[in-house]
Amino acid sequence: MTTPFPEPAATADLRGLLLTYLDFYRDAVIGKLDGLDADAVQVSVAPSGWTAAGLVNHLANVERRWMRWGFVAEDIADPWRDHDGDDGWLSPRVDVTELASRLHRAGVETRRIAEAHALTDTAAVGGRFTGEAAAPQLQWILLHLIQEYARHAGHLDIWRELHDGRVGESR
Repeated sequence: MTTPFPEPAATADLRGLLLTYLDFYRDAVIGKLDGLDADAVQVSVAPSGWTAAGLVNHLANVERRWMRWGFVAEDIADPWRDHDGDDGWLSPRVDVTELASRLHRAGVETRRIAEAHALTDTAAVGGRFTGEAAAPQLQWILLHLIQEYARHAGHLDIWRELHDGRVGESR
């Protein structure tokens, strides 16, 4: 089910609004993969060679990096596991269901962490951040994740149109 776009309104629940935006964009990304198979998401239409599978894998890892390694300073193996070493993304050979599952799992972890902390809590030192001066607040991290998803959802809009002509904002 697709999360509806959060309509403009006043809210006392900023955390809920930020998490709803993340859910919306996560669902939009998954929707762009609708009807594709494991071979199709490996096709590149860009000179850089990036693929839809690589982009979705990147997004799941971005969320993991910012929330688990970044915000709570969890000791995670290979926080940059979505990079190929040449400033590109790894493109896992998995089906669309697995890619969607990776995004959903990342979203569950993000929500769990965000709901356990105040938006003004600062990221723990020891994971991604080695000093308090560099550690952002949770609200900044959530906004950063929203912009990351929105940016890459737009990339997938263009990728899908170039790949098979499918257009549309919602899917």
